[in-house]
Amino acid sequence: MLTYWLMFLVPAWACIAAPGRPRPHANGVKLSWLIAGFLLALLIGLRHEVGGDWFNYDGQYLDMVGAPFAEVFERGDPGYVLLNWLSAQFGAGQYMVNLICGVIFSVGLLAFCSQQPRPWLALVVAVPYLVIVLGMGYTRQGVALGLAMLGLVGLARKSNLQFVVCVALAATFHKSAVLLVPLAVLATPSGRLWTALWVGVSLAVLYWVLLADSVDSLVANYIEAEYQSEGAAVRIAMNTLPALLLLLLRKRFVWQPAERNLWMIIALLALASVGWLLASPSSTAVDRVALYLIPLQLFVFARLPDLLGGGRDARAWVLVVVAYYALVLFVWLNFAVNSFAWLPYRSWLFQ
Repeated sequence: MLTYWLMFLVPAWACIAAPGRPRPHANGVKLSWLIAGFLLALLIGLRHEVGGDWFNYDGQYLDMVGAPFAEVFERGDPGYVLLNWLSAQFGAGQYMVNLICGVIFSVGLLAFCSQQPRPWLALVVAVPYLVIVLGMGYTRQGVALGLAMLGLVGLARKSNLQFVVCVALAATFHKSAVLLVPLAVLATPSGRLWTALWVGVSLAVLYWVLLADSVDSLVANYIEAEYQSEGAAVRIAMNTLPALLLLLLRKRFVWQPAERNLWMIIALLALASVGWLLASPSSTAVDRVALYLIPLQLFVFARLPDLLGGGRDARAWVLVVVAYYALVLFVWLNFAVNSFAWLPYRSWLFQ
């Protein structure tokens, strides 16, 4: 467990020790931010037999060994199977795949955190579930979410094109990312007709390329099979809290021009997922979609200390947020049904 606690405590120390509202591009902070990203990518990418789907992913890699290139894209999500095929050509095993995915995930996460007023606090919020569970355990959706966060950075800057391109790339690792595309239209404050036109065309192309041949199997696997995800209700509840805080405190937020619509919509989706969970026969389907709403936690809690107080009060609220996510990590490590698959942390470097 020590590795996971160090992953949490280092950014926790940084956000508690740093005076005021540090930003990663400030003098003296940029280097530490880059080091954090480098170490994060290594910890995610060079893990050995860590994560709930490790052996499933290993099977996918072995399936690519000796496979002709012409058949590669028939065997799964194109981005992920292509990485496996390339790794198989070098005999690099699952480690090359995980390292590349770890780099992509880390770049997306740190790019998103760097746009928050308290980036180290945003990283603290991300570590217990987004990094350890998703990034280290569910590689395909982890890299999809990393790309989606990179897209959210663009969308907050009014770059719909960056968002759609990033989501399209994300969908090549996990098809569920396609569901994010309409956000480009819904979050646009002006020029919606033109945006709706080209985004709609993009969505149709993505559907035809990635989903058309697999819709029936996705419905059968996620809906008709009525799969249940352990902890889905807890994860959705964790999105519900920041959603409520955002809606209740929305007048206190200092919004960038393109942010308000985007995060109000995401907050409403987080609340709607509660009803969807109660009504859906498959908690797994709801859980898979709700994972894309996790950045809401980073966005809200990185702002909460400055919304609720200044000076010492803000420092106290930083401690509250850190303590809350320390509790999340403690509970997951010690009581989660599947946490054994992450314990102990092992690295390829020491095998």
